[in-house]
Amino acid sequence: MIDDFLAGDLTEVEAAVRAAAAAEIMPRYRQLAAHEIVEKNGPHDLVTTADRLAEQHLTAALSRLLPGSVVVGEEAVHADPKVYEALGGQEPVWIVDPVDGTRQFVRGEPGFCTLVALAHHGEVLASWTYAAALDEMAVAVRGRGATLNGAPLRSGSPAPGAVLRVAMSHPDYTTDDQKRALLGLRTEGIDARPCGSAGLEYLGVARGDLDALAFNWEFAWDHAAGLLLVTEAGGAQATLSGAPFRITGGNDLPFTAARDHATVERILAALRAGV
Repeated sequence: MIDDFLAGDLTEVEAAVRAAAAAEIMPRYRQLAAHEIVEKNGPHDLVTTADRLAEQHLTAALSRLLPGSVVVGEEAVHADPKVYEALGGQEPVWIVDPVDGTRQFVRGEPGFCTLVALAHHGEVLASWTYAAALDEMAVAVRGRGATLNGAPLRSGSPAPGAVLRVAMSHPDYTTDDQKRALLGLRTEGIDARPCGSAGLEYLGVARGDLDALAFNWEFAWDHAAGLLLVTEAGGAQATLSGAPFRITGGNDLPFTAARDHATVERILAALRAGV
């Protein structure tokens, strides 16, 4: 079933993502009323009416495109954490973050996107990253490469001796051990800054605008789409132990994704030095 689907017309998925953004997200961009913004777990964890309705829209559309599949969406998991267990099940899974970068969306900034990934047995097979306000659609299919607005996407490698540009989790939102690891990036040869929308930071690595990422959290909706995008663009990824990141969880954090394997090793060395 899943092989036949991947061999078919995947532009239907892209159309579904665009339609959800057009119907539920963009009409509310810079138009949100106060009652449409709610704190979930604190002032840095927001959800809006656009998040909820876009996820509902995508859940219905994606389930129709691939009968027998299930959807793991950020807002559905917030309402019922057991939904997350589907990542380890037998059915194909759509992993959805309806508005990645909700804080930017709430502030009326364009740095947000919609993330969709298709996984089976813990392996991400395809992904869609759609920055509606920027009119950018990045697509990756395992073993078939990555594109941005239809053009091939290649991460390349940092110039020899160049200072690495790195986006990382904010140290204030980490455990003490993770904070020490991330602070290892404050070293010569690395220019680290707090990340914005995770999905757009992954796109930055895939297109070579950013050299690496270092994150300390592992929710699949934030990372599944971007990790496949980076690796299909020629990049690499690894957790602190050196093992690949698993969308089902239990990773040794922090982890990194970068433009090439050599950069992954440099970032891991800095993180381990921080520990």
